[in-house]
Amino acid sequence: MKLIIVESPNKCDTISRYVGSEYKVMASKGHIRDLTTSGKGALGIDTANGFTPRYKVVEGKEFIVKQLQEAARKSEEVILATDPDREGEAISWHLASVLGLDIATTKRLQFHEITKPAILEALDHPGHIDMNLVNAQETRRMYDRIIGFKLSGLLKKKMGVPSAGRVQSVTLRMICDNDEEIAAFVPEEYWVIEVAIEVDGQLLELAIDKVGTQAAKPKTKEEAQAILDRIGTTLKLVSLKKKLRSVAPPMPFTTSTMQQEAFNRFRFSTEKTQRLAQQLYEGLEIYGEHVGLISYMRTDSTRISQSWYDKHARPFILEQLSDKYLGSPRLGKKLANAQDAHEAIRPTGTHRTPDKVDRYLTSDQSKLYRLIYTRAMASLMANAQVEQTTATFDSNGVTFKATGSKVVFDGFMKMTGEKKEEDLPLLEEGKSYVLHSKDAKQKFTEPPARYTEARVVKLMEEKGIGRPSTYASTLKNLMDHDYIGSEKGVLSPTYDGLRTTRVLKKYFPEVVSEKYTASMEHTLDEIEEGKMTKNQAMEDFYEPFMEKFEEVSTKMYKDPPEETGEICPVCGQPLVYRKGKYGTFIACIDMNCGYIKGKEKPELLDRDCPLCGKPLVKRVYKKTGDTFIGCSGFPQCRYTESSPDKPKTAKTWTKNDIVKHCPNCEGYLIIKQGRRKRFLGCTNFPRCHYHEWIDEKNPPLTYGEKNAKNK
Repeated sequence: MKLIIVESPNKCDTISRYVGSEYKVMASKGHIRDLTTSGKGALGIDTANGFTPRYKVVEGKEFIVKQLQEAARKSEEVILATDPDREGEAISWHLASVLGLDIATTKRLQFHEITKPAILEALDHPGHIDMNLVNAQETRRMYDRIIGFKLSGLLKKKMGVPSAGRVQSVTLRMICDNDEEIAAFVPEEYWVIEVAIEVDGQLLELAIDKVGTQAAKPKTKEEAQAILDRIGTTLKLVSLKKKLRSVAPPMPFTTSTMQQEAFNRFRFSTEKTQRLAQQLYEGLEIYGEHVGLISYMRTDSTRISQSWYDKHARPFILEQLSDKYLGSPRLGKKLANAQDAHEAIRPTGTHRTPDKVDRYLTSDQSKLYRLIYTRAMASLMANAQVEQTTATFDSNGVTFKATGSKVVFDGFMKMTGEKKEEDLPLLEEGKSYVLHSKDAKQKFTEPPARYTEARVVKLMEEKGIGRPSTYASTLKNLMDHDYIGSEKGVLSPTYDGLRTTRVLKKYFPEVVSEKYTASMEHTLDEIEEGKMTKNQAMEDFYEPFMEKFEEVSTKMYKDPPEETGEICPVCGQPLVYRKGKYGTFIACIDMNCGYIKGKEKPELLDRDCPLCGKPLVKRVYKKTGDTFIGCSGFPQCRYTESSPDKPKTAKTWTKNDIVKHCPNCEGYLIIKQGRRKRFLGCTNFPRCHYHEWIDEKNPPLTYGEKNAKNK
């Protein structure tokens, strides 16, 4: 028996069917090891000895590792088949380490789609673990650990905010800069001239072009009125030009463009898009066969292989359409730091059309699959041919234009269904047309739009920040830490997000610099390509960063708390916002005062607790605001009763109700009524669930009943 180890359990059954009974397929369920939190600064890195990382099994993965070790011992061969990227390569290396496998001889499978031909092809032509890829991933992890741990600890100490990170912080800065740009925006007045003419009983709206030789951009009412006064009762068609334009199809999806289009079309979050794409990649039951529907979904390439085009796309287009619709694979513009390690996202087979597989998919899976399928196929089809018409009108030296378009040959639009035509009515050059209406409307320039998730992902890709595998997780991390909020995919920074960015820009401007982060990504690429060593990269980064960190640690003062505008009722000093374990609360700026809003000292009553003898106090329920009477010895004594100034709403108990001490905690057992019978329950419920059923033939006596019997 041979053992194949993949990352996701969802792949196991599918691959098992493809490779046959002589193979056993098991999953690591992602990473099995990570850096420890031991050593200097809890970094898990021996910075003094060649930046040697120290690893431990990820908490909760011990049982999985044990299972894999047992299976490996019983197998004649272990084959590693983790995902085809840096993270997957690193997981294979970690698996080899914990399983005691020889890196030089252990087979490493790489496949970019989960189909039988792809799996069998990978099995026939295995490779080995690429240590350049492993070193690149290990360097990235050490970058993230050092920057994350150091900055997060400093920010938490000085500001009370949870974290900072290499990719996270620069992404947050972009969102905060957008917010500041919106806040600083000053609207400017401008006027729009609206003109319409009548053509064979139809209205045609015209766009103003020039007044004389100058562009028509009136900024005041007077300027707009002057233009209106100049326009006569007729407009002459002085030019009618037609031009045939060739429209190229869109490129197939990368991770980034897929996330952008899914948001723009369906308002899918980046996280949701990646989750759906993962499901389509790992495979679903189609026609009774479990098969992957799309190629690997973490990619920055727009390349589609010639072999897939020859075997799948070309025959399909020729059979379903004709040779005039056939295009060829194209290479798009390569962005900075793009790795081009994988093909673009495409369907695994053209015969599995969206209409045919629709009934096997959920509604959201179907939407995304149709998007991927049509985009990939359209990219391999012929250009569309569009005839554009431009009509130029004149009235007393004021010129107007109208444009129209007509699709002469639909080409790739046959696949995407994006055939949009707005042709002009039949016009005669030299003819004058009667003015139907003219008007001027006041407008004001609009502030920049808030960034959407799609816009941020596009910026991350363009600026080389992060990688396709990190776009969605970076945004999720910022939301989880309450640095940004998302309203239907539109992002805005929170108070903590703005504070954190402001401080990082002041003390660590390079960390939130796009160039700095992109430069680190470039370094990782060079390690992957064997042009730089891991140690060289770490030495270039570590010393300058730590020098800056030590310098800032002594300069950076603790962030003063923000005042609420209220005055402390105890000492008269300002109340401020503070952060605690359970969120933000309002308290006195003077820590010695101790006043906390909502936690005023309870009112002391002039009688004692019947259980322990300590004074009783009046308290307030946090959730409802209702008052009740409780023991000042709480939590050691949990005696309560309803407040006399509020009707009794819940059953209370006294010392006379006690039967005995609870054997499970410091509470007492009292008689309670269940749905069908009585039982002894703890007074500390729900914190303590201890109970005993009552034998009604021999019921227990309460403390009060015992006293009455003794008397």
